Amino acid sequence: MHIPDAFIPMGQALVYWVIALIFIALALRWARRSMGEEKIPLVAVLAAGIFAIQALNIPIPWGTSGHMVGAALAAIVLGSPFAGVFVLTLVLLVQGIIFGDGGITVMGANIINMGVIGGFVGYYGYAGIKRVIGNAYAAAFIAAWASLFVSAILCAVELAIAGTFPLVPALTGLGLYHAVIGLIEGGITAGALYLIASARPDILEHPAGVSA
Repeated sequence: MHIPDAFIPMGQALVYWVIALIFIALALRWARRSMGEEKIPLVAVLAAGIFAIQALNIPIPWGTSGHMVGAALAAIVLGSPFAGVFVLTLVLLVQGIIFGDGGITVMGANIINMGVIGGFVGYYGYAGIKRVIGNAYAAAFIAAWASLFVSAILCAVELAIAGTFPLVPALTGLGLYHAVIGLIEGGITAGALYLIASARPDILEHPAGVSA
């Protein structure tokens, strides 16, 4: 799902960067207000774990790849969609600048797809589903799956608007791959939430945490 440089025209890439920077600024404000010293190790662990799971790339035809994202997990555990934006921005900066995984000019689009969409769909999807079904871990599974799938669909639409891929093949390829990969992401998210809730329930934020 990491879009490489030159896959999106510079004019469109700049628009995505502007949108991304707005959310990055809001995420930094969240970090200043909500991320005390006690949360820094947790953020570091989440970022490292997300970096690791994103390293498991599955090639998708036409030059992109399928992989897990992890924004939903960060948003749920830290209690804010902006946590997903914050953590994923850190991860994507390291991946793009140091490892060349995803382009620099198109990083705004990647941050929107994985950080913004992943964080917001994951957080609010989890909170809404948990209220309906009452099971935090099932809600985490569904929300994490949805966050990955919606991110992939948006990526396909962006590439179609850019003229890189036709819309239908892009939707089919990215959507199908990530619908399957999302099952793994949902399982990891639910499992991680269970382990954290069992070992350190005090670090889970509410209302997105396991306890209402």
